[in-house]
Amino acid sequence: MYQRILVPVDGSSTSDHGLGEAIRLAKITGGRLRLFHVIDELSFALAMDAYSGHVGDWLKELRAAATKLLEEGKARAAAEGVEADSVLCDNFRGAVPDRVMAEAASWPADLIVLGTHGRRGLGRMVMGSSAEQILRTASVPVLLVRAPESHAKADAERFTIPSGILASE
Repeated sequence: MYQRILVPVDGSSTSDHGLGEAIRLAKITGGRLRLFHVIDELSFALAMDAYSGHVGDWLKELRAAATKLLEEGKARAAAEGVEADSVLCDNFRGAVPDRVMAEAASWPADLIVLGTHGRRGLGRMVMGSSAEQILRTASVPVLLVRAPESHAKADAERFTIPSGILASE
C-alpha cells in the first residue's frame, strides 16, 4: 500500500505541510518518497523580476534554490527514517500539473501527496489551482493536505505576482 509516494514541492509553507504528511504516511506504510520540483515559465518570470537589478543567470539561480529545497526535503525525510530521492524538472515542457502527472506515470507513483492553499472565490479563479487540476487528471490516488489558514496567507504574500508580469506596461 502506497510504496511510491510522489511529493511535488515548491518551497511554500503549504508545500512543506504536504511533505510532512507524506513523510508520516511513508513511515506507516514503509514506503519511499520522490520529491519533485518544477521550474516553469511563471517561476522563471518571477525570478527575472526579483533579480531585476542583478546581472546573472536567472535559471542558474532557480536551479540552485530548487536543488537546495530538494536536498532539505530529502534530509527531513531521512531524519524520520524515510527513504527519498528527488527530481528537478527545468525543461519548460508543459504546465506544472502536466509535469507532475508525467512524473507520476514514469516513476510510477502509487500516490501523489501535495499541500494545497484551499483558495476559494476570486483568488481561485485568478491563480487557479494546480492541486485541483492534478486531482482531476491523476491516474493514481491524490492526497491533498490543506495547510492551516496562516500558512496560506503567508504563501499568498510570498508568491504574489509582481505588477507588470501579467500585463504589459
